[in-house]
Amino acid sequence: MLIQIHMLQNYAPSNLNRDDTGSPKDAIFGGATRGRISSQCLKRSIRKSQVFEDAFKGEGLLGDRTKQLPKMIQEELSALTDDKDTIAAIVARIPEIGRESKKKNKDQDESNEPNEDSPTENEGEEVAAGETKQLIFIDRKTEVRPLAEKLLAIFKKVGAKDWAKLKIPEITKDLDPSIPRSIDIAMFGRMTTSQAFKNVQASVQVAHALSANALKTEFDYYTAMDDINPDGEPGADMIGDVEFNSCTYYKYINISWDGLFSNLGKENAIARRAVPALLEAAATAHPSGKQNAFGAFNLPDFVFVEVSERNLPVSYVNAFVIPVSGNNYQSLLTNSVTALSTYASRLSKAYNLDAQRAYMSVGDLPFMELKAKPSLNDLKQWLETQLPQ
Repeated sequence: MLIQIHMLQNYAPSNLNRDDTGSPKDAIFGGATRGRISSQCLKRSIRKSQVFEDAFKGEGLLGDRTKQLPKMIQEELSALTDDKDTIAAIVARIPEIGRESKKKNKDQDESNEPNEDSPTENEGEEVAAGETKQLIFIDRKTEVRPLAEKLLAIFKKVGAKDWAKLKIPEITKDLDPSIPRSIDIAMFGRMTTSQAFKNVQASVQVAHALSANALKTEFDYYTAMDDINPDGEPGADMIGDVEFNSCTYYKYINISWDGLFSNLGKENAIARRAVPALLEAAATAHPSGKQNAFGAFNLPDFVFVEVSERNLPVSYVNAFVIPVSGNNYQSLLTNSVTALSTYASRLSKAYNLDAQRAYMSVGDLPFMELKAKPSLNDLKQWLETQLPQ
């Protein structure tokens, strides 16, 4: 089973996701420059959303992407032994974990290319004391305690003297790592370079959001004055500028039910909770880029969901190969929905894309001869009825 989510979301002037120069990210599509929000940015906003926190954090079903593995192991070891020297000796080796090999893991699939949840390290970067050099995406509930127990068992087996001499691959090869069961790792996957952790193939794919309209970047020139001495030197005490844009974004996400079900240890009840939560989080979570300056908290006006038995992911972004624009009669958003409806209908007919479909919209926006659901909650409830019991 494949679940696909399509959204159209119009953002007010903002700089939601910027590049290394501070400019809003963009891309060439259909021969025109478009606004872009990266896949990594969207996935992080979903992972850190209030929806996910409320639904899963209390049960320990969310992972942590962190360099603080030594501290986490130390906390678990302290509950397992009172020997401070043993704890210190074990924790001293933890920063080496994740660096056994700098070669690409042979199990890494092209779909799991390095992203926000892949281990990364910068050559020449100084490592803070008590940290791993790489970020590690880890399930605190199912991985940290078993890892601490196994490290302690190896330490006791070889003794303090030989422990200090062991190469880290000799330690990690005997760990028999646990399989993470957190919702976010099960969805977005994890690529590791250590035998201490298992790779997890992503069950959810998130496209870079692209604007339906051609991009027009603008600049905000701003100044600041000294509050205590406003009558001092003439002119501003600080000046600057920031780039921004306003776009209607097409967002696309697909979920492999079989992949998610497998990654969650075939826990059907948790998988059934995860999919509607992803839909709500994708619709309501926002990138955090420069929100204090712009406050662009605009919810999607259009959300469309497809559920099919055939595992054939189809993005409808080509509905916007020709940039959409507004006019005196119809808004950019309305014209984008019309373009999407026309293209999706034609493509579905051409390729026999049979699926159960439903959508919700803010306002009376017709789509593919479907009857709109009144709200996002109604759309979630419909989606729940489509999932395996």
